[in-house]
Amino acid sequence: MSTRASAARYASALFDVAITESNPEQAEQDLTAFADLLRAHADLQPVLLNPAVPAPRKQDLVRQLVDRLQPSAPVGKLLVLLAERDRFELLPDLIDVYRERLRAHLNVITAEVTTAAPLPAEETAQLQRRLAASTGRTVTLTTKVDPDILGGLITRIGSTVYDGSVATQLAAMRQHLSQQR
Repeated sequence: MSTRASAARYASALFDVAITESNPEQAEQDLTAFADLLRAHADLQPVLLNPAVPAPRKQDLVRQLVDRLQPSAPVGKLLVLLAERDRFELLPDLIDVYRERLRAHLNVITAEVTTAAPLPAEETAQLQRRLAASTGRTVTLTTKVDPDILGGLITRIGSTVYDGSVATQLAAMRQHLSQQR
């Protein structure tokens, strides 16, 4: 089984428990806080990921960290379980999958908009409102600037791409004209 599939199983279990026993948003914050702690202390991550370190030592370390951070009960139990099973390599994918599941539960989608020049804040907000109205969901919008598109914009929502760039329109015209010959 792939790492992502294993992480998805743990994330789904955590999400289901967080929905019934606690706050799913808090669980996401707790997971992120734990991951941030590991990143901030470079000596922790190698210990938790090293297969030569016995699982009981990892469990003790994780229990101490859980006592210090005080995450929600489901997150604390999951972190100890990951240490017990020596599966901390799953944590980044687990967090990603959990966030995806949480966003779906909250009816939030992410849209990425690429423009040739930076959009003013008011236009960005208006675009976000229009996307929310057309999708019927809350939209988290990220913007990128790519001068190569010349003008217009490219919007990616999930796996769907709406390409209204000038560069693409010119390429379509060029192809159409070359076929006319």
